[in-house]
Amino acid sequence: MDQKLRAFYENKTTEYVIAGLVVLNAITLGLETSDRAMAVAGPLLMLADRVLLGTFVVELIGRMFAYRGAFFRDGWRIFDFVIISIALVPSSGALSVLRALRILRILRLISLLPSLRRVVGAMVTALPGMGSVLMLLTLVFYIASVIATKLYGDSFPQWFGSIGESAYSLFQIMTLESWSMGIVRPVMEEFPYAWMFFVVFILFSSFMVINLLIGIIVGAMQEEHEAALLEEEAGSEAAARQRDDQKAVLAELKTVRAELAELRKEINARV
Repeated sequence: MDQKLRAFYENKTTEYVIAGLVVLNAITLGLETSDRAMAVAGPLLMLADRVLLGTFVVELIGRMFAYRGAFFRDGWRIFDFVIISIALVPSSGALSVLRALRILRILRLISLLPSLRRVVGAMVTALPGMGSVLMLLTLVFYIASVIATKLYGDSFPQWFGSIGESAYSLFQIMTLESWSMGIVRPVMEEFPYAWMFFVVFILFSSFMVINLLIGIIVGAMQEEHEAALLEEEAGSEAAARQRDDQKAVLAELKTVRAELAELRKEINARV
């Protein structure tokens, strides 16, 4: 029974159906934010949400029954369990804020779709390298914030009055959001050579450090993709070997049957 249930849940069609229900649930939750949609079909949307949640609960219980103790040894199944558990928490009174967290159910698509699992796995693999780059970026921000506060804090306290304000302004500059007309050009009216500081900061933070982060993530995703290809090739080779073994066994059985037939003929001839 357990093997049949596992085969059912691991079937591609089952996974696609559940993924479709997750997407449908995300759509209904989005429509609940529309006053017009709630006025037209509010009770229907609420009913659909409850039915879909009940379906996910039944599916989760079925998986727990199929995998038993092995259920909590898989990170993705634990992830699904947490997401559904959050949806089951009563969304009234002090816990009303959890009602907005129901949309987290769409994150189950990550555990259902292998391509998304590979992306998340690559990001987790890249975390150590990303941590080093983020530490470097933090040092750059701190140094630049101190310099900017010292140079421009008195004249432009709204942007560089403290280290925190300078860091926020530099973050805006790093993202290239209105950095020139919004901050740098007004500063240059009083400090004509201020562009040198900001250009160097942008070159180092936006174009070097951020590209390092992107490079680490892309490298990790490529490694994850290559590992998945190797697993598929290994699976194909194992399946091919299994087919060859089956053919060899069948050939041996045919030989044995032929030999038995010959023995019967000899015995019948002697009798």
